[in-house]
Order: sequence, then C-alpha cells, then structure tokens
Amino acid sequence: MSDKARASVLPLLAIVLTALNLRTAVTGFTPLLDTIGADLDFGPSLYGVFGTIVTACFAVFGLVAAPVARRLGLERTIAIAVALTTGGIVLRALAPSTGMLVASTVVAFVGVGASNVLVIPLVKKYFSAHLKAVSSMYIALLQVGQFVAPLAAVPVALVAGWRWAIAMWATTTAVAVVLWVVLAARAGGAAAPVETGPQRLHGAWRTPLLWSLVLMMGITSLNVHAIFTWLPAILIDAGADPESGGALVALFSVIGLPAAFVVPPLAIRLRNPFVIVVVCTAAMVAGYAGLLLSPDAGAVIWVVLLGLGVSTFPLCLTLVNARTRTTAGSTVLSGAMQGGGYAIACIGPFGVGALYARSGSWAGAFVVLFASLAVLLVSGFVACRPTLLEDQVRAAPVLARV
Repeated sequence: MSDKARASVLPLLAIVLTALNLRTAVTGFTPLLDTIGADLDFGPSLYGVFGTIVTACFAVFGLVAAPVARRLGLERTIAIAVALTTGGIVLRALAPSTGMLVASTVVAFVGVGASNVLVIPLVKKYFSAHLKAVSSMYIALLQVGQFVAPLAAVPVALVAGWRWAIAMWATTTAVAVVLWVVLAARAGGAAAPVETGPQRLHGAWRTPLLWSLVLMMGITSLNVHAIFTWLPAILIDAGADPESGGALVALFSVIGLPAAFVVPPLAIRLRNPFVIVVVCTAAMVAGYAGLLLSPDAGAVIWVVLLGLGVSTFPLCLTLVNARTRTTAGSTVLSGAMQGGGYAIACIGPFGVGALYARSGSWAGAFVVLFASLAVLLVSGFVACRPTLLEDQVRAAPVLARV
C-alpha cells in the first residue's frame, strides 16, 4: 500500500462511521414514540415537536457549521459535532422525563446538523480524485443507517427496552469522535495552512445556484421528514400495526440505497441532470396519491414510490461538489443549502401534524405536500443547470480569510 493510500484510510473510516449515523437518531427513534410516550407520559401531540427539533437543529447548526469550520478547521469542528451527537444519544437513552428527552434530542441534533454540512467538503478535501466513488459511498452509508435503525428499533426495544434501542448507536459515533480528533491533530488548528480552515466565498448568497439548491433541498427534506414523522401514524390509522409501520419506514429508507449508487455518478456524468428531478417528482406524486386514496391496499407500492421520489436528496448532496471548484465553495454551498433547506423543512413535521389535528383527516396535509412538489420542479430546473458557484460570484478576486 502506498503512503498516499495509507494516509486516506483514517479519513475514509471517519467519514464511513459519521455517514452511517447521520440519520440513525431520527429513524431509530420515531417507531418507538408510542412506547417511550407510555413510559414517560407524553402523547401524540409531542411527536411533531420531535420532528421539528430535528429539522430546526439541521437548519440552525447547518448555517453555523461553515463559519465555525473557517476558524477551527473542518476536522476539529466535525470532531466537536460528532461528540455532541454521541453525548446527546446517551443522554436521550438515560432521560428520566419528557423534558430531558427533548433537551437531549436537541443536543444530539446540534451535532448531526453540523456534521451534515461538514462531511461534504471533507469528502472533497480528502478524496477530490475519487469524488464519484466516495460521494456514492457516504450517501449509501447514510441510507444504510437510515433504514437499519427503524428496522432494528422495535425488535431491540422488545428484547432489551427502548433505552438500549436508542443508546446502541452511540458506540459507532464514539469511535468516529476518536478518529476525527486524530485527524484534527494532524491537520492543526486555525493557524494551519488554508486547507484546514476553508476560505469564505464572498457573494455566494447572491447567486441563483445557491438559492435554487436551498429550495430544492428544503422541499426534499420537508417531504422526507414529514414522511419519517407521520408515515407510521398514517398507516396505523389505515389499520396497520406499529411494527408494520416501523418496517415500512425502513422500506422507505432502504429504497434510497440504490439511488445512492446511481444518482451521484449519473449527476456528475450528465451535463444537466434535471431529468432526475422530473422522474423523482412523478414518483412522489404517485406515492402520495396512493397513500391518500388507498393507504391500506397498496402501502408497500406507495412507500416504494416515495422512497424513489426523494432521490432528489442524494442529487442535492452531489450537486454541492459537482457545482463547485474549491473546498471553500463546497463548504459555503453545503452550509447554505442544508441550513436554509432544513429551515424550510421545519414546516413539514409540524405542519402535517397541525393540519391533521385541525381537521382529523390527512387530506389537507397531502394537498400541501402536492403543492410543494411544484416548487421542487422549478428549483431543480435552476439548480441542475451546468454552472459553477465560483464562476457565478467571480470568486478569484474576492476569496478572503475571515
């Protein structure tokens, strides 16, 4: 093995373990809400709050991650973020009350929200020569964690209790913390060379590319988190049992796994990958229509279609590196896209729950979700155009350290 190959092993393993746990604390939690609520004495009115906490933390700390990384360095910042995730997961598993459960959930997703942003420029920094392969790998691992967590949650909770079902994910995040600390020590602090702390890209927030990706990511995430939060409830209302609801959430997640291998290389290869947005939107329309009109008869089909439809998520992640030339561009675009996008996504879990609580029917929520898909098409059309962020802002004379 060459020196270069050996040097890439540690960052690759750190990225693997981090990506694997970017969604486990979300999807491994929602199937257990009824069980946890019975133990800690809270009801369905709080379910949407947990979903909103996730997207709110993704939004706020997605925006915070980029400027912090400019000062501390990418590796040091993600080490802190993954440590917060680990601590939050452990505290959530130990929570003696609803208040502590909510507070620990915030801590966990502060870390995940920052990690979401930082993994993308770290892939570009360490593996720019293998962008297709490593992008596919980390998106695939995100999907693996996303579908394994709900599949394992209920069986583990039945055997060992809900606390162990939550806490088990802290083992891999703890290992990731150690790896990032080692990489941070190698990279140095804020006084290290410019590669450690990405530069600021002035004018990026005035570009059509950035705002179209914010909208595209926002609408995709709005739909994803609305589905994660409320799909089990929709199916239970239609007559399914809670374990089946968890299994179908897992199915929704696993459908994204093939997309993680297909979408990134396809998006990089195609000059304009807007066709992916069109196909995904059509699948989402069909899936929502099926859940609205016949949720019990064709649940598996509708969930498969929805799982395929949200393949605009790996497309968004891929476009961050495909539409930037530098680590600076990747960092600012990733932070803006995920911070702004998840701010929009906050509407999803809370809005769906509020509409259902007001009417006692899922119809109003589905109307809003259908309308959101029109925004997805328009923003996807702009985001997929073949242009680079640095070219839009004429970055060369305005790159500066902060």
